[in-house]
Amino acid sequence: MQEFKLDNHVVLRYHDLPGDEIPIIFIHGIGCASSFDYPQVVSMSGLANHRRILVDLIGSGFSDKPTTSFDYSISNHAKYLEEFVNHLSVNQWIIFGHSMGGAVAIEFAHRVQDKVQALILSEANLDSGGGFFSQKIASYSESDFIKFGYSELLQECLLSGNTQWAASISNSLPMAIHRNAISLIKGCNPSWRQIYYSLDTAKTYIYGSHSLPDPDFSELMNHRIRVEVVADAGHSMAWENPEKLALAIKRSIG
Repeated sequence: MQEFKLDNHVVLRYHDLPGDEIPIIFIHGIGCASSFDYPQVVSMSGLANHRRILVDLIGSGFSDKPTTSFDYSISNHAKYLEEFVNHLSVNQWIIFGHSMGGAVAIEFAHRVQDKVQALILSEANLDSGGGFFSQKIASYSESDFIKFGYSELLQECLLSGNTQWAASISNSLPMAIHRNAISLIKGCNPSWRQIYYSLDTAKTYIYGSHSLPDPDFSELMNHRIRVEVVADAGHSMAWENPEKLALAIKRSIG
């Protein structure tokens, strides 16, 4: 695992897997970590020739978890990712973002759009208001979530058998999880959806088959966005069907 020190001396940690084809940067969802979610996905033959960057966002996974020097907003996650890719001195990128990571990916792509060859999202947040889990997290005050909401969420995951997300949550800072959720609910102006539609790059949106039907399916296609479906999977498709997710990403690259 490699390190990149941000201007505020916080350390971003990531895997940089070699390959001769255009790099793909993977951005994970709330309470997750790319180092946990995507190793099996990126090992599949369709992606193995790409350089693959698996980033653990600040507050998650193996990256630093500051309590005073970072606000955990979607916009500021995107800002330091711009600093990070500038440090890597790569002229072209494919960006993949899942769930909350999709919102981060959209703002990140907007900041570096001249370098983005493709933007691939899987069940990403496109609008303000959040999703089921971010709304649940944000229903607590920050102090209550840190005091007892975090442990309640972890116990719920364990009791429901969602042990993979429980493992990821246990390596995330409670403050970060809560502030990420609040930022998702707040959204941005223009919306992530509007920015996504406006970006002049190849765009794909991926669903797990268990998440369908979804009213956005036709809406996205009407905006000339390629839609892919990963069979036998729901929202957590990287865990549920990594091989088919890798194939969907590869088809999106062309």
